[in-house]
Amino acid sequence: MNKKHIIAKKITVKGKVQGVGFRPFVFRCAIKYNLVGHVINDSRGVEILVQGKKEDIEQFEIELKKNPPPIAEIISITSVHTTLENKLKNFSIKESQSSKSHDVLISPDIATCSDCLRELFDPQDKRYLFPFINCTNCGPRFTITKKIPYDRENTSMSCFVMCNECLMEYTDPLNRRFHAQPNCCPKCGPRVYLLSNEGKVVSECTYAIEYAAREIVEGNIIALKGLGGYHICCAADETKTITRLRRIKNRPFKPFALMAQCIEDIKDIVEISHEEKAILQGRLRPIVLLKEKQKMLPKEIAPDSNYIGIMLPYTPLHHILFYFYKKYLPENRLPILIMTSGNKASQPIAIKNREAIKNLSEFVSYFLIHNRDILIRCDDSVVKVLQNKRLMFFRRARGFVPSPVFVKQKLPCVMGVGAELKNTICIIKHDQAFVSQYIGDLKNLETYNFFLETIAHFKDILKVTPMAIGADMHPDYLSTRYAEEQKKLPVIRVQHHHAHILSVMAENKIHEDIIGIALDGSGLGLDNTIWGGEILIVKKDLSFQRVGHLYPIKLPGREIAIKEIWRIALSFLFEAKITNIDEFLPSVPFKKKELVFDMLKKDINCITTTSCGRLFDAISSLIGVKNIVTYEGEGAIALEKVQDFMCDKAYDIPIKIKNKIYILDTISLIHQIVKDLVRGESPNIISRKFHLALCNALTEIAKKIARKTGIKKVALSGGVFQNQTIINSLLKQLSSIGLTPIFHKFLSPNDECISLGQAYFAANKLNK
Repeated sequence: MNKKHIIAKKITVKGKVQGVGFRPFVFRCAIKYNLVGHVINDSRGVEILVQGKKEDIEQFEIELKKNPPPIAEIISITSVHTTLENKLKNFSIKESQSSKSHDVLISPDIATCSDCLRELFDPQDKRYLFPFINCTNCGPRFTITKKIPYDRENTSMSCFVMCNECLMEYTDPLNRRFHAQPNCCPKCGPRVYLLSNEGKVVSECTYAIEYAAREIVEGNIIALKGLGGYHICCAADETKTITRLRRIKNRPFKPFALMAQCIEDIKDIVEISHEEKAILQGRLRPIVLLKEKQKMLPKEIAPDSNYIGIMLPYTPLHHILFYFYKKYLPENRLPILIMTSGNKASQPIAIKNREAIKNLSEFVSYFLIHNRDILIRCDDSVVKVLQNKRLMFFRRARGFVPSPVFVKQKLPCVMGVGAELKNTICIIKHDQAFVSQYIGDLKNLETYNFFLETIAHFKDILKVTPMAIGADMHPDYLSTRYAEEQKKLPVIRVQHHHAHILSVMAENKIHEDIIGIALDGSGLGLDNTIWGGEILIVKKDLSFQRVGHLYPIKLPGREIAIKEIWRIALSFLFEAKITNIDEFLPSVPFKKKELVFDMLKKDINCITTTSCGRLFDAISSLIGVKNIVTYEGEGAIALEKVQDFMCDKAYDIPIKIKNKIYILDTISLIHQIVKDLVRGESPNIISRKFHLALCNALTEIAKKIARKTGIKKVALSGGVFQNQTIINSLLKQLSSIGLTPIFHKFLSPNDECISLGQAYFAANKLNK
């Protein structure tokens, strides 16, 4: 080879490029183009040194960009000429390097790939029915990782020593399992056990899974150890079993998630679009909310909703369980399982074997466990495909975390500690916002400890020290109290609904004035009342102005009214000056109604709110759908379900102006609903007319503000936008009048997005 035609280049690849088969991919490409040099994982990502002909290196670089491994995500590739090294004779893969900081992205947990599935069910393969089969293209990542770099010694597989055969695969750059950190086989890998609910071993290995499948067929409930925590599992077609599970778990109405082996098993039960099918069968495998087609499943699975949450198996253990479940299931039974989070009410999902046995033994007959530790709790993600084919998150966790949200510019490192409900934390590093998995409601010690664990883990894996903390204004939120306890760091308070809109701006890289519509259950306002139906203008400099809201009403009994939502219905009747309360809410004893009405008259133990979520609750109760709720959003979900979708009429919600603030006159709305109730209109029609009225009013108020200010973009956020009628209708209506609706791309519109808004605001404030 003529040395005059030989050049050397140093190439740095940043992104999700460790633990995804990137180095063997580089190795194969280098061999293909006759290059010498090396590839190594380092703190920046993957560093490559190549020497060879100029045209060969050019082709090598093209292939790097165009054909990376399927689960790799490249953020940037930089290439510089460097000095030739005469000693280089071949291309090699070097050991990983670690440092105090890094720019490496950790891969989320990936569902079992087709190659591994083929081997899993091949009787001639050494990994036949082995529940820990994986390769570089699939398997656990985030939930088994202690720290970066993603090498075996830094995972919960470090205690399992590979046998010679597995080690040969692991060290062969041309093998699919080269540097697959969880690589193992039945000889050297983890083991599965079936325990009684007292913790005694009943069976192990493949026999344990077969035994568990038979018990589920017989109507028993088991706890199953998954990727990011335990599931509680039982047959989805056994009403008695489901009723028993609801009773012992004290979960009377909240929907249960389901798991099916394949699309074929659910095609007659739910409507599935092309987009939904792709998500169900993709490598991330979230729970997908699908419209129920016909009532083949017991109504007890999702009594308040027209949507069923379904996922397909994403671990080998799930696949094997279905293999045996179908083997023993009678032909007239549906091969679908309930697969709900393994936790007590309000507590985080269990991850440790002893923890599961302690907390879940009263719920289940058996535990299907294994001895590979889960290091990070991570519940299943929940998504819905909107009418515009965009994905909306209800819960962002397994499969999506810890992938970052990229923001517009590089920012100082700060942390947002989120809200009280549906908590997440967020750490901004450069131009990347790392929003944690769903943590939950910070109302008990277990969830608060999970919150602390998550903060410590994210700071460790990102190798950062935040310079400030963004927190909610509410002084009693545990997240806010945590922030205040960090004495060495400045705390920047961010109003709750302001944070909602800021999160939309951060996700969509909006850097201009924007109208924000934030609709949810509650958030402390600047005036110390409870906001929740807010129209804001957020400026380019991220300051905000409240320009509109729903009509304020009182919550009699404060927190108790959020559960006993008939109280909110009475409050609206009180504001509407409708005093013949004995004619309404017939299932509520008159003495209780009279007592609450007296509280409202005397303004005793009441707090003022503009909450849109509470408006949904009030109407749900007023028309006889729900009076008491057992989980957040239950009244609104049930109200959405009962709509008569054939109705195209809407109530009128007038928009008034007081002190230069637009106010949606929901009291006028209540008068119209009461009139319909008196003349015997059905709850289905009333619900539909209300949903359409709210969308019309929000569109109208956005139009008025746009005309006055010239702002054309409208950001939408808050838990109310998880209502499919509201989000789909409003996206369509805003577009129809020439405005541009901006919605979440990567996060849920509920309070999970708050931490991003807080961190984004705090980082920008430090950046000035």
